[in-house]
Amino acid sequence: MRPSPPLFAMLVLAAARPWCEPHPDAAATCVDLQLQTCSDASYNQTTFPTLLEHRSRVAVESSSEYILLSVLHHLLEGQCNPDLRLLGCAVLVPRCEGGRVRRPCRHVCEALRDACQPAFDAIDMAWPYFLDCGHYFVGQEEGCYNPLEKLRGGLDIVEEAPPSGYPPTFLRFTHHSYAQMVRVLKQTAARCTHIAKTYSIGRSFDGRELLVIEFSSLPGQHELMEPEVKLIGNIHGNEVAGREMLIYLAQYLCSEYLLGSARIQRLLNTTRIHLLPSMNPDGYEVAAAEGAGYNGWTSGRQNAQSLDLNRNFPDLTSEYYRLASARSTRSGHIAIPQHYWWGKVAPETKAVMKWMRTIPFVLSASLHGGDLVVSYPFDFSKHPEEEKMFSPTPDETMFKLLAKAYADVHPMMMDRSENRCGGNFLKRGSIINGADWYSFTGGMSDFNYLHSNCFEITVELGCVKFPPEEALYTIWQHNKEPLLNFVEMVHRGIKGVVMDKFGKPVKNARILVKGIRHDITTAPDGDYWRLLPPGSHIVVAQAPGYSKVIKKVTIPARMKRAGRVDFILQPLRIGPRTFLLGPRRSGPRGAGPHREPEEPSQDPLGARRQPAADGSKPWWWSYFTSLGQHQPRWLLKY
Repeated sequence: MRPSPPLFAMLVLAAARPWCEPHPDAAATCVDLQLQTCSDASYNQTTFPTLLEHRSRVAVESSSEYILLSVLHHLLEGQCNPDLRLLGCAVLVPRCEGGRVRRPCRHVCEALRDACQPAFDAIDMAWPYFLDCGHYFVGQEEGCYNPLEKLRGGLDIVEEAPPSGYPPTFLRFTHHSYAQMVRVLKQTAARCTHIAKTYSIGRSFDGRELLVIEFSSLPGQHELMEPEVKLIGNIHGNEVAGREMLIYLAQYLCSEYLLGSARIQRLLNTTRIHLLPSMNPDGYEVAAAEGAGYNGWTSGRQNAQSLDLNRNFPDLTSEYYRLASARSTRSGHIAIPQHYWWGKVAPETKAVMKWMRTIPFVLSASLHGGDLVVSYPFDFSKHPEEEKMFSPTPDETMFKLLAKAYADVHPMMMDRSENRCGGNFLKRGSIINGADWYSFTGGMSDFNYLHSNCFEITVELGCVKFPPEEALYTIWQHNKEPLLNFVEMVHRGIKGVVMDKFGKPVKNARILVKGIRHDITTAPDGDYWRLLPPGSHIVVAQAPGYSKVIKKVTIPARMKRAGRVDFILQPLRIGPRTFLLGPRRSGPRGAGPHREPEEPSQDPLGARRQPAADGSKPWWWSYFTSLGQHQPRWLLKY
């Protein structure tokens, strides 16, 4: 990554600051805050000299601390933005109120330091001295304030009542701005607190929360043998129908549960469902500025870094094809290659990858726009030079069942007219192998399948990427049943618990199915879910230090609940550990797909880890070399 010319010019003007003791809170003259980098602070007046002894606005703007805040957004590639910048502004240009300086809260600084320290470690940068939580920040008993209050407060919007005469279950079939989306999700969670909860998986490059609403009988907790499902919309910012469908679905699930719908209550009592309506809220803002009916085919598609998020995930499919040439090798849980982190990785992509590592997802769908079809992995052709080539996964049969679960109950996908949107897929049943449609690398669905236990399909909701509001009700009616039917598919196949002879759960045990060269692993509680088509299967459970256990299971064609198959593993008495299939690699821990990958390679904050050319200075130090004797050496780790 290289700074833009204006950014580089700002760096040239920067000067390092020595460590200074903050002046005591005394009477101060408040003046207007006129700094671009701090223009969105929760206050509008500051004072000079500052806590760092800068005596004027010009002195602040030419300081290395201020320049650092200006460029951290780029150096950390969107991580901790804008939180870290606002925290720094609270020190560089302190809040002045009623003739006195107010200090930021220490607990806010400590929480942000804990969350953002890995991002600094990833680029080998020391935590900035002026963000020392014990030095420039104070406790609540000393009258501190939260410098992120405006950031948080902007999401807490007063609840809107439904139109007069309409019940609380009323749905507004409109496009939702970012603030409106957040408000609806939080209001929905507040209406159904016993089954719903909102949480953030991170922030976009421009600092918007990637907000999720989950539904479960125990929201916020993974329950033993309760499968986890995620639905993701708006990965391309200008493809907005999926965003709205998930906003409507959240409200629908809440309302139907409260109304006593047996189907919805059964679903939410046995499944944990996570809805991320907008993975690309920054791109949506670009598309929404043009509006429905005027949006171009690509305006707003990418994130604020001009990255296509559905091309930004690690390419594990190429590694799979390489491994597949060895007949004894099985796919699944392939490690992220180290060189991936040397490129530009979007914070939205990192957030989703971290999310996947936190929760043992079983099933997923990504909602897109531009056509009317359901596609499934692989999305990358087994012969890279072929733009269109059928490239199935080992779970081809199951993926086709998942895709058909959506398409077969979608009225327009089943419409027999070839002249309609998506009519060219009619003879295929409105489903298609992704690479057989068009091949691309870095897709989210391939990554889900090859790096985790999760099976993900891609749903194209229609040919108009940004439909007019009057079309939203019809789109919802077409997709409500397919969405529910698809989520219910998570209960197909088998589930169970892998334990040792003492009843202790075995984490990361492998579940293998004969004839399907793709394994899944157990969750921390020892539970697992294996999506399987109807028929007879030979299932094997194995783990390091234990003898493998083999069972034959038969899944009836009409069975709609996962059959329970538990395994009790006995410890090995003698002999080497032979639970792994395939050749082992050289090195102390190996590098094949059958081991837990090296943690540094998996850290979503681990971008830009490429070693410096001279072996001594981090890669970003060249940004500051022109500062001469005023270089911010306090950023170096000694």
